[in-house]
Amino acid sequence: MAELIAGKPVALSARVTRVLAPNPGFMTGPGTNSYLIGTQDIAVLDPGPAIDAHVDALLAAASDLGGHIRWIVLTHTHQDHAPAALLLREKTGAEILGQSPLDGDPAQATLMVDKELVDGDELATPEFTLQTLHTPGHVGNHLCYRLEEEDLLFSGDHLINGSTVVIVPPSGNMTDYLNSLEKLSHQPIAQIAPGHGDVIDNAQALIQYTIHHRLAREAKVLSKMSGEPMSLDQLVPLVYDDVNPALHPVARYSLHAHLIKLQDDSRVTDSAHGWQLAD
Repeated sequence: MAELIAGKPVALSARVTRVLAPNPGFMTGPGTNSYLIGTQDIAVLDPGPAIDAHVDALLAAASDLGGHIRWIVLTHTHQDHAPAALLLREKTGAEILGQSPLDGDPAQATLMVDKELVDGDELATPEFTLQTLHTPGHVGNHLCYRLEEEDLLFSGDHLINGSTVVIVPPSGNMTDYLNSLEKLSHQPIAQIAPGHGDVIDNAQALIQYTIHHRLAREAKVLSKMSGEPMSLDQLVPLVYDDVNPALHPVARYSLHAHLIKLQDDSRVTDSAHGWQLAD
């Protein structure tokens, strides 16, 4: 396992260097991973929070590689992944690539990308080819990127190391999340470089585990529902009785996402009285 020390560049391969942001926490784990891709014309993927010391660390890492930051590539625009893009662009003139923030998500940073990317777009240099994969679910403007030369997936918050990600409606959508996982299962991916935590080997095993985990949780939601309407607050401790109660406020968001999916599947209904099984 490579070191996860804030500000210290770690070479993951000849093409990829990781720099950890100094923002450890409840939702970010050891912090947000920023990645420098390439050594000459460099793409910085997920520059992280707007912390001057972290931006300086990214600039120093690029200088040590002997290159110049040309692009800033975003997996999504949440506050722990994207705001430093503006500082980095100011200092380097780099172009911000990704998808701009969506309405209805208070966790989005206030920035607009310079170039909107869509599924299948590629950023290609003599050193690397980065393929864009639209993976809504965690949030609707989420993108993953596959480094073609290494079958390495930069997963942002779609898949992380050591935990499952939170799906927060309305910007997060459980149906989209499962469909995006299924999409990734058909990609040539050997490893995952996540937004939080260390590199994940055996990528396809994690993808299949995550699909299974989400569907098992969905089945548990149904099994815990009685014939009477139930609120989210009533359901959380029943559905997540295997999770530390301190995490229940966060689990509540994903439970809501599961229930919305089940409602769309005509398996549950929602009313002013609460959620209940469909007739």
